[in-house]
Amino acid sequence: MIIARIIDNVWATRKADQLSGLKFMLAEEIRGDSSKNRIIAVDVIGAGIGDRVIISTGSSAREMIGRSVPVDAIVVGIIDEDCKLK
Repeated sequence: MIIARIIDNVWATRKADQLSGLKFMLAEEIRGDSSKNRIIAVDVIGAGIGDRVIISTGSSAREMIGRSVPVDAIVVGIIDEDCKLK
């Protein structure tokens, strides 16, 4: 799983039929270093720009949608606050 911040919507005027009805968001991974890894994720829970989210990738993302789709990342949670381990 990846922690990221939603930074924008991704609009696709044409896409594969299996992706019809799915909302795409551009997310930037939150990391300890200064690198900026970006990922396009399907949003099925209603995250908005600026939200910190949990993203699941790979076959788990496809299973979450419950149908055979060419998806590699999906927003599975919105983070309310960080947990600090001591």
